[in-house]
Amino acid sequence: MDAVLVANAGSSSVKFQLFGLSERGDPLRLIKGQIDGIGTRPRLRAQARDGSSLADKAYPALEIADVAAAMTVAAEWLRQTQAVKLIAVGHRVVHGGPDYDRPVRIDAEVLARLERLSPLAPLHQPNNLAPIRSLLAHRPALPQVACFDTAFHRVHAPVADRYALPERFYREGVRRYGFHGLSYEYVAGRLREIAPAVAGGRVIVAHLGSGASMCALADGKSVESTMGFTALDGLPMGTRPGQIDPGVLLYLFAEKGLDAAAVENLLYRESGLKGMSGISNDMRELEASDAESAKLAIDYFVYRIGLNAGMLAAALGGLDAFVFTAGIGENSPAIRGRVAEKLGWLGVSLDPAANAAGKSLISGANSKVGLYVVPTDEELMIARHTLALVSARAERAISAGG
Repeated sequence: MDAVLVANAGSSSVKFQLFGLSERGDPLRLIKGQIDGIGTRPRLRAQARDGSSLADKAYPALEIADVAAAMTVAAEWLRQTQAVKLIAVGHRVVHGGPDYDRPVRIDAEVLARLERLSPLAPLHQPNNLAPIRSLLAHRPALPQVACFDTAFHRVHAPVADRYALPERFYREGVRRYGFHGLSYEYVAGRLREIAPAVAGGRVIVAHLGSGASMCALADGKSVESTMGFTALDGLPMGTRPGQIDPGVLLYLFAEKGLDAAAVENLLYRESGLKGMSGISNDMRELEASDAESAKLAIDYFVYRIGLNAGMLAAALGGLDAFVFTAGIGENSPAIRGRVAEKLGWLGVSLDPAANAAGKSLISGANSKVGLYVVPTDEELMIARHTLALVSARAERAISAGG
């Protein structure tokens, strides 16, 4: 069976999924797995489509010391246990910069361009690219496709795409990119299936997880996002602060004597829910805590979601639906309820029972705005893009030969 492998590499884990092809040629999820604890306590876990366990194995730390090694181990496990023919690998790549507004087949030149964007996404980009580099070295003939979190937002109008800086910086690529685009693209498509009456209207999608952002959609297309040049802007996140006055950074440099590396570490790893609470970057732990600092962090998270919802509703000229997705958005009825309360001025009313039960539609009967919970599936989106790009390339080759 032909199959597509999807890889989503982070700093200490590699998530992977294997997709076969249905009779119609659509991606069909076969396996979902990950290797976490890279460099400390590596562990491979994998599940079949029905949820049954296929693997649960620990490794010595030195055997899987980095992301590239983890990808090698995952690929070898798949080769030994799965009777499939791998036709392509699709990768989530956080930043596509000004060059890439759609998925692209990866070669050495593309990889070099993407590596230059690593300072704009230091938590993600180097790790996203590590398995790509490894596969290019060991299996150069295997097609690899980069799918970008920024691509979905590249249709923004110029007024939403720019900062109030001299034009030369825009030409150099300093602009508002937006992120979580693969998630928003999937949710926009899924909304057309479950709520076609509102999917073509004015919709805010809140991707609330360890990384968090919000996106304004008009007719399923991105018109504004809370994130900008990097994945630091907008909402507070697990370890990132969200919107911050640039003057704070100048103060840290000039008055506190911090260098660029120290400020980067502060902004990417020590701020957000973790920094405010002093307890954890995990919303589940904060919700279970009685500490006042945990309560403050949650209050701040909800408050900023409410503020940004107002901004995005203004960009849309009104609101027809609000969608929750990602880890917190999909799994925390309490956060959904508090956000809904913040949106009351927009005509939002919540159905508490539907919210507690995790239904797809959680707005009350009299709500002027539909409230939805739509689980995201970035990996399926990557598989679709990868398959489409590889298939189109094969068809062009056949046409050229014929």
